[in-house]
Amino acid sequence: MIHHVMIGTSDIENARKFYDTVLGVIGAREGMTNVNDTGHTRIFYVHDGSVFCLTEPIDGEDASISNGSTIGFNCASPEQVQEFHDVAVANGATSIEDPPGLRDNSAGAMHLCYFRDPDGHKICGIYRVG
Repeated sequence: MIHHVMIGTSDIENARKFYDTVLGVIGAREGMTNVNDTGHTRIFYVHDGSVFCLTEPIDGEDASISNGSTIGFNCASPEQVQEFHDVAVANGATSIEDPPGLRDNSAGAMHLCYFRDPDGHKICGIYRVG
């Protein structure tokens, strides 16, 4: 159902460095740069049929986070969830909520981690058990 997710950043090069490193944990290649017709830089990560994008806001305003929103990335194992989190934190993210690990609720068992990227966006690493 989802084709892509695009988030804004006020520091495109810092965001590129962060996501090149963090998304590399789950097998994504370094982002591809695009400069649109208005001169704004965008970085595209294409992996396993999904697209994640970083952009300088086209309206010229500062980038902001969306309160209540989370962007989740599939991980291949519980260990990869932990690594995804640890690499993010080592590169400027802030760990939030419970420590990475197993959660068992009505949605089923899953390993989760949550962090805020350097721009404040809430990111989740997830591995569903079974």
